[in-house]
Amino acid sequence: MTRATAVRAVLAVAVLLASVFITLTMSPRLGLDLQGGTRIVLQARDTATVEADRETTDRTLEVLRQRIDSLGVSEPTLTRSGEDRIIVELPDVQDPRQAAEVIGRTAQLTFHAVEGEGTDQPEEKTPAPESTTDPESTTEPAPATDPDSDRLTLPDEQGRLLALGEPRLSGAGVEDATAAFDAQGGAGWTVSLEFRKGAGQDWKKLTGEAACHPAGDDRRRVAIVLDEKVISSPQVDPSVGCRAGLPSGATQITGSFSADEARDLALLIKGGALPVPVEIVEQRTVGPTLGAAAIDASAQAALIGAAATALFITVVYRLFGALAAVALGAYGVISYAALVALGVTLTLPGLAGFVLAIGMAVDANVLVFERAREECADRPTRSLRSALTTGFRKAWSAVADSNATTLIAAGLLFFLGSGPVKGFGVTLAIGVVASMFSALVIARALTEIAANSRFVSDYRGVNGIARPGAVRTWLVRKDPKLFRKSARWLVVSAALVVVAVAGIVVRGVDLGVEFTGGRLVEYSTSRPVDVETARDSIAAAGFGDAEVTTAGDGDLSVRTGKLDNDGEHALRAALAEEGGETTKVRDELIGPSLGDELRRNALIALGVAVAVQLAYLAVRFRWTFAVASVVAMVHDVILVVGAFAWLGRPVDGIFLAALLTVIGYSVNDSVVVFDRVRELWGANRRTPLDTIARRAVLQTVPRTVNTGMGALFILAALAVLGGDSLADFALALLIGIVVGTWSSVFTAVPGALALERSAKAPPPPALGKGKGTPRGKARAARRDPLDNGARV
Repeated sequence: MTRATAVRAVLAVAVLLASVFITLTMSPRLGLDLQGGTRIVLQARDTATVEADRETTDRTLEVLRQRIDSLGVSEPTLTRSGEDRIIVELPDVQDPRQAAEVIGRTAQLTFHAVEGEGTDQPEEKTPAPESTTDPESTTEPAPATDPDSDRLTLPDEQGRLLALGEPRLSGAGVEDATAAFDAQGGAGWTVSLEFRKGAGQDWKKLTGEAACHPAGDDRRRVAIVLDEKVISSPQVDPSVGCRAGLPSGATQITGSFSADEARDLALLIKGGALPVPVEIVEQRTVGPTLGAAAIDASAQAALIGAAATALFITVVYRLFGALAAVALGAYGVISYAALVALGVTLTLPGLAGFVLAIGMAVDANVLVFERAREECADRPTRSLRSALTTGFRKAWSAVADSNATTLIAAGLLFFLGSGPVKGFGVTLAIGVVASMFSALVIARALTEIAANSRFVSDYRGVNGIARPGAVRTWLVRKDPKLFRKSARWLVVSAALVVVAVAGIVVRGVDLGVEFTGGRLVEYSTSRPVDVETARDSIAAAGFGDAEVTTAGDGDLSVRTGKLDNDGEHALRAALAEEGGETTKVRDELIGPSLGDELRRNALIALGVAVAVQLAYLAVRFRWTFAVASVVAMVHDVILVVGAFAWLGRPVDGIFLAALLTVIGYSVNDSVVVFDRVRELWGANRRTPLDTIARRAVLQTVPRTVNTGMGALFILAALAVLGGDSLADFALALLIGIVVGTWSSVFTAVPGALALERSAKAPPPPALGKGKGTPRGKARAARRDPLDNGARV
């Protein structure tokens, strides 16, 4: 075993052990579409006096956090997105009506005089109604109000009830509230208040009246109330005289505040003073059964697809294929551990991306093994280890370029996608990096150790690379003249594009609610209900424009335009009359402004994808190869969209994720072919380009087929087992892989040949003979790693 092999083996073992430890000790962070719950996206709106900028949105978020906490939701998450959007995630919340009502209220900040200790209920002449509160409940007492006034009875910060007077000052009078550390006075963290001119006089009067009561008396306190919750009730300092009060700029709230507590209090007081209205632009609710079913289906698809892929590469590459299958299993553990360790939120598209990456992870191994087979065929007497090492070296360029194009697609998904689609981009990127490590470190260490075995080297039928594969042998024997008339392949591709465009024009593209705006709700009923009956029931309830279709195993999908939460409740009640107990499985609400934005962003994402891939390929290859690859990529996109138009399948955010993945896969295939064209053309500069292209295609077809089979196994399992949630995603990728394989050979290569006829650039330099490369260094670069340089 060489030192390099030993280093790879130690590194592989260390990473695997760490990954196993993470897998056993940490749990994944599931998105709401997998664990069930409600996700609400809020758009902050400007008012006549306040701009909804980053700072104002942060204050609004803190106010909303207090409101959401009062609902008793388990582990809610509130984050700012961009400058003026707030994302609220409420796990396990299936009926978002109360949450939406609480979120939609405008913040109410008021200042009250404390009139003394409060009681549980105000005194009334009529008997109080029977309480429905659990006597053992630990929730805070509800505010008690006097029906004849604006007085309140609320618990203070320690839970003691206080009787509050009428509001004396509103949050609109607050000019500023800042948290600061008073090191000189020894007061620690404090919150300073400044009021506007008129409000400052009201504050001085309020604190002056409170100062007339003795120190320690509750009536010497002033209560600051936000949405009927006391956020602070400080005592007026004993140094303040009766009726004197506190001027605006000299007001400080002191206490045993930590830095975070002081900042939060300042934010709440200032946020109440500068409320901005918020509008619900997106609302998604997923039932817990749908998320659990998606996880189970994805797990089954991953196991079945991975087993089929491992069996396939073992049959094709024998022992080395079995070792690659072991590396594939290691890839699964490493990529999962990376997702967990990085705290990535695993969404439904992200889960699909994780499963898909398993099928694509064999690509680098296939490239290496096919190059090693070529080395063994060209020089039958060379050692197995030498052929394998050369295979890794010569395959590196294609491996790097193909993975770079996939990473570009993943980056575009993350930066230009929305919501759960971002999770797909993250898992795809992690999968690419993990697959590179498993192929170039783990698989290489295993195969090099095996190649050193005398038994493996002597018995060529065992190792899997010492003899050419059946596909390669058949192609070499037939030697088809693929590009003698290359224009005919372009005509076939053009005809396919015409058929696809006809579907888009004639049938139209069924844009999902994510791109059009509106509401899509999926229901499960205890009794079977056919579509016509459901449509009649819904129309009778006043929803005549609703579209009703079947979904899943007997479920009903209802799509409408504008529909609020009360309307959705009425719609569900109408279905319950016919179907019995009706459960909401999935609910998506997209506002019209967000729908326009998502549709625009989808087109921008596709345009940027084309431009970025073109720029990358133009740098790495000749401009003719780059343009031909991008033309083939656009050809694939049109065919996938046209196929969905003819099939009547919806085009939504998950479809966009699949389409960007198809772009990466299409360019990946073209890169492998053109990398070989560049290599062969540089070594045979006088040979006609169409002959070079034919040889390159015939040499790379085994790689293209074998890699595609790995992805097809996974996608077929997802299409069959994934249900409605993943079936369209898998279908789009299945179509994309098939047309991408076709276009990389019969669209990209003929296109490049046509462009080269008018190009005047000379053939590329031979490998290792680029500009400025000395001949000695070029020869050293081509030397076999196991060759010590000795000659006789």
